[in-house]
Amino acid sequence: MAGKYIFDRNHIEFRKTGMSVRDVLLKLGKYLLISISLACFYYIIFAIFVDTDTEKRLRQENRLYSEHYQEMARDERLLDDVVSSLQIRDEVIYKDVFGSEPPAGNPIEDVVFLSGNDSIPDRDIVDYVSRKAGRLVETAGNVEKNLSHVMEVLSGNPSTMPPLSLPLEGIDYSKTGASVGRKLNPFYKVAATHEGIDLVAPQGTPVLAAAAGTVSRVETSNKGPGNFVEINHGNGYVTRYAHLAKVSVSRGQKVARGKRIGDVGMTGNTFAPHLHYEVRKDGAFLDPVHHFFGSVGPEEYINMMIMSATIGQSMD
Repeated sequence: MAGKYIFDRNHIEFRKTGMSVRDVLLKLGKYLLISISLACFYYIIFAIFVDTDTEKRLRQENRLYSEHYQEMARDERLLDDVVSSLQIRDEVIYKDVFGSEPPAGNPIEDVVFLSGNDSIPDRDIVDYVSRKAGRLVETAGNVEKNLSHVMEVLSGNPSTMPPLSLPLEGIDYSKTGASVGRKLNPFYKVAATHEGIDLVAPQGTPVLAAAAGTVSRVETSNKGPGNFVEINHGNGYVTRYAHLAKVSVSRGQKVARGKRIGDVGMTGNTFAPHLHYEVRKDGAFLDPVHHFFGSVGPEEYINMMIMSATIGQSMD
């Protein structure tokens, strides 16, 4: 062990002595403190200037999230717009086809006390049950009134269902053209009112009656709608099938649903072979695509609605 020298006055000389335990402990403590301080210093420098693999990955993810945040927000707004559009179309369908208001979208959206609390105040439960009971009584009254109206209509006219079948067999959304609204005319290149929906099909494809009824009008012409057939289905519903290559029925003839009434053609003012199909209720033009939901699946129906609404140019 290292020692230190002291002066011995008795012998008049320097004499080497050993270190005490206290001195050893102090020196060890000093070295330990310096080592810990250096370790902390090096660790801080390393943490500030050197990134670990996890930190690098997290930084990269944060950068990607930052870059895509605006795009994600835009997609979210687009989805909200699509949902709102579908709700509006659902209301139109119920009003046009069924003549009634659509049901509520979420029957428990006003349940305030279902917010994750374990203890529910009695007052909230009583208020909710009271409101729910009141709505049920009102709904029951409306159901009874509507049922009475339906029975009254059915007893007076057995043919009350709107035309819900497809006028072309096997038609899908990829063959759906422009529907009702202001569309670009293919000949004059200006916006004009389009009163039906264009269904693209090869010339000679059978055209079918969308519902049972009586042929109320048959016209043959090389202008306007060309050769067309109108069928009266009762209860104010009339369908028209235009640009036919051939007409297979005559005025006054009764036809069943799915009866072949003609063939797809391109007579009259038309851009290409297709069927121009119209649905009217009490003289008002309805959007025919809203009457296809009973003949196709939900996904196909949504695609048909999107196609018919987004195509800006008609074929006639």
